[in-house]
Amino acid sequence: MRRIISIVLVMVGILVSSAADPTATNYSWEECQGSARPYPEPKEVVAYPDSLTPIMINHVGRHGARFAATPKHATLLLTALRDARDKGSITARGKELLALTEGMVNVVAGRWGALDSLGMAEQRGLASRMCKAYPELIEKRTVEAMSSYSPRCIMSMYEFTHQISRMNNKVEIFTSSGRQNSQLMRFFDLSDDYKELRSGSKLSEPVDEYSKKYVTMKPLRRVLGDKYQFQADSVDVAMAEYSVLAGLEAMNMHVDITKYFTKEEWNSLWGVFNFRQYMQRTASVVSSVPADIASPLLLDLINTTDKFLADSTSVAPIQLRFGHAETLMPLLSLMRLPGCYYLTNYFDTVGLHWKDFDVVPMAANLQLVLFKSKSGKIYVRCDLNEKPQRLIPNEENIYVEWNKARTYLERCIPIYY
Repeated sequence: MRRIISIVLVMVGILVSSAADPTATNYSWEECQGSARPYPEPKEVVAYPDSLTPIMINHVGRHGARFAATPKHATLLLTALRDARDKGSITARGKELLALTEGMVNVVAGRWGALDSLGMAEQRGLASRMCKAYPELIEKRTVEAMSSYSPRCIMSMYEFTHQISRMNNKVEIFTSSGRQNSQLMRFFDLSDDYKELRSGSKLSEPVDEYSKKYVTMKPLRRVLGDKYQFQADSVDVAMAEYSVLAGLEAMNMHVDITKYFTKEEWNSLWGVFNFRQYMQRTASVVSSVPADIASPLLLDLINTTDKFLADSTSVAPIQLRFGHAETLMPLLSLMRLPGCYYLTNYFDTVGLHWKDFDVVPMAANLQLVLFKSKSGKIYVRCDLNEKPQRLIPNEENIYVEWNKARTYLERCIPIYY
């Protein structure tokens, strides 16, 4: 009887423990690299019905894998690790992390934010699969491509278009890069409403509150030592430790993350970073502005499609755009694609429904593929990261008549745009 009672008590304890935080995530080590996750290449090219003929592609892509964008996080982490070393509290694991971070800084020196070899390969892979899936759009056709002024976006554009030309040198390719494309590729730099929102407390307060609740200091303590006195910026340093290690894979630097984090800690810190992106780059109950600012880009997707249908000789059938995670997150939220748009008053549930590693891994991309049926009707399929998505809520068919799709997309755009 005592044995039965003990087993029951253990089971109750497990259930209570599990019920204590039903919002806790258990994503893989790779997934919790978040938006620094290298592109999850699809195993096969998506086929389309024989009754449809592809006639146009509107592509919006993020740059490929890159070196760390700035030295900010590495500097924060190095400052704390060196301070702990000088004070004699640093642990053996901390010394390893110090050497690893210093090595990373040396590797990246002079190349902060630059596209790396993995990022180049990601873009070539995307281009190759496009050519194989839609050869009739490549053969003797025109490609128009634009990018933001960021060098990693420009290089992504060139790697993509260069691969197209390698697979078919009959194609004519026109490229454009620079600040003249900022309205479409870097609208987050131009909106006064968005700048005001980012500088105020409407977004920072929930982010700070979430961070205080979910940032775990245990990984930092294990490297700095039990006697180390945490500074006022220790929460930022804890997130810097996560960011530095989460970004290594995208730089082709491989490390055993389990040396520094438990899986629960890795998920918790990812959740904080994920929440920050959710609040700052998508529509939420706090504000729709982070998504609304993508309206010029969505309008451009609609207008270029309509212009092509009106006169296919005036618009290239392949339209390529290369921007940033900050370009795609607002756009996908504005379009309310599954997994990209989530409204809730319960912020601790965000990580269960909006996941940056699914939405914007490195080289993330949206493709609106236009098809013509044998009867002459025009359909569109929406692919996110080369996977077909339901474009219209409650519309199960992934092939939607363009007129219906246009009406839906136009309704996503705020009236003041």
